[in-house]
Amino acid sequence: MDKIIEIEIFRQKYRIRIKGDEDEAYVHFLASYVDQKMHEVAVKSKSGDALKIAVLAALNIADDYYVVKRQLEEVNNRLSHLEREIAQVESLLDQHGRTYDSIDKSH
Repeated sequence: MDKIIEIEIFRQKYRIRIKGDEDEAYVHFLASYVDQKMHEVAVKSKSGDALKIAVLAALNIADDYYVVKRQLEEVNNRLSHLEREIAQVESLLDQHGRTYDSIDKSH
């Protein structure tokens, strides 16, 4: 069941329809995040033009997104590298007839 909720972004109220399975608190969280970004831009740009502030805030949010996306890609690359190294170590252990259980764990 769809539900209409009211959010406020940069002193403007909006009525938004959310689907029954969407989290209302999450939508309010997102609206608050966008509102915060717009207020930060407004202070820095000293502009009263809401459209300009919205576009600059969108650019800031896009930058945040791509910075985190790039960091996630780096983590995934490191993880892939570690998985390859683990596979090589496992292969070496298999070649020598050893398993993790038979390795001396006193070290």
